[in-house]
Amino acid sequence: MGVMVRTPLTPEERERGERLGRLLREARGDRSMTEIAARAGISAETLRKIETGRAPTPAFFTVAALAGVLGLSMDELAGMCVPVDV
Repeated sequence: MGVMVRTPLTPEERERGERLGRLLREARGDRSMTEIAARAGISAETLRKIETGRAPTPAFFTVAALAGVLGLSMDELAGMCVPVDV
């Protein structure tokens, strides 16, 4: 059986993940992680990883679901989690 090897994150990916996490954390405010995660259809652990920057490249549909629950526009979030081609 092959072992899944994770490609190390680039500094840009890490930075983007941290920015995304900060934005989501601020948007969540006083609401619980569990409540927001449940409404977005993800686990609280996944939300915790995204908010802390440990999951810096979350799936698009995850980000879209969180944006909807938190009342953020996808335009605001897109720049933070979509790789920018130079």
